[in-house]
Amino acid sequence: MSPVIQTLCDLVRINTVNPAYGDGGTEGNAESYLEQFFQRYGIETFKQEVFPGRSNVIAVLPGKSKDRIVFEAHTDTVSIKGMTIPPFEPRVADGRVYGRGSVDDKAGLAAMMHALVELKTNQVTPPCEVWLAAAVDEEYSYRGVVKLCENISAKAAIVAEPTELRQVIASKGVLRWRVTTKGKSAHSSKPHLGVNAIQHMAKILAAFEQENERLATVSHSLLTPPTLSVGTIQGGVQVNLVPDYCSIEIDRRLMPGEKAGDVLEYYRSLVKSIPGIDADCETPVLLEDEALDTPADAEVVKVASQILGDMSLNKEPMGVPFGSDASKLSRAGIPTIVFGPGSIDQAHTVDEWVPVDQVETALKFYRSFAETFGT
Repeated sequence: MSPVIQTLCDLVRINTVNPAYGDGGTEGNAESYLEQFFQRYGIETFKQEVFPGRSNVIAVLPGKSKDRIVFEAHTDTVSIKGMTIPPFEPRVADGRVYGRGSVDDKAGLAAMMHALVELKTNQVTPPCEVWLAAAVDEEYSYRGVVKLCENISAKAAIVAEPTELRQVIASKGVLRWRVTTKGKSAHSSKPHLGVNAIQHMAKILAAFEQENERLATVSHSLLTPPTLSVGTIQGGVQVNLVPDYCSIEIDRRLMPGEKAGDVLEYYRSLVKSIPGIDADCETPVLLEDEALDTPADAEVVKVASQILGDMSLNKEPMGVPFGSDASKLSRAGIPTIVFGPGSIDQAHTVDEWVPVDQVETALKFYRSFAETFGT
């Protein structure tokens, strides 16, 4: 087993399920491991507290100049509920590493860790200072990367997510909010004495279905069209009462150039335009994150493409529908790409896994990028 795969297995053994999902986990369980790992190789670290007991761990490798590049990966995982394999007992078989977090996002994190170690042990001083930020809370409300971005400057950033060793320069954003319809309760034997909030909500759902037809016509060179999905619905108290409320939660994926506030206002107006209903688009929103749209001619993209070509990998930039910490770094003024081992199709699954060879290839890419960028 190579050192990077051993480190990946060590990380999988640590329960870092985001506390929002239960399962007794916290990213704080990994802090000591990360600090001790870098200490063994004489690499400086410091912490940024995000929540009590949950901190970003940042490793710093000095460069020849004061310019900086950032490698970023998240330490938290989603829940282990429903998994068909032991979540925290990593297994290496058939060229794969199995376990919760193996592909999302501990494979990329381990590869970045060993990229810094190889530079340090081979006494290579990169052109730019390198920060490796192991950030908390990506899987719930991305407070870790927000904390990281509070006071940071850098020439480029790479965020580790499973992209199958492709360079991602565009990804969708997300807006989530709640709509509630109001009615009047009455006995179900005399429904005409009440106002049925669920029936009112049905009108909104029909309008949203028509809205999806409109969204399907929106095009982008690297991304599929934006989407609107109603993920939850709640309403009524019991079957023999006319329901006086109904509530839905909506997930709208945003395209580059779309502003979350403008999109929310559009749907507020849409709901208000439906005749004969009493409804609120409640605020504050549940989640808001605008899209990633890094220019194809940015230096980070050009350097990554050159390295990928030299490694005989696909060097063409691409887009993905899922979000990541990359959009926050981009909005902080740092040109950012997403790159990592494994497929998003294996993330959050009941038998999560990542290919061993892709983890080892990602390590080579990260190291080459750190050695090359800024020369």
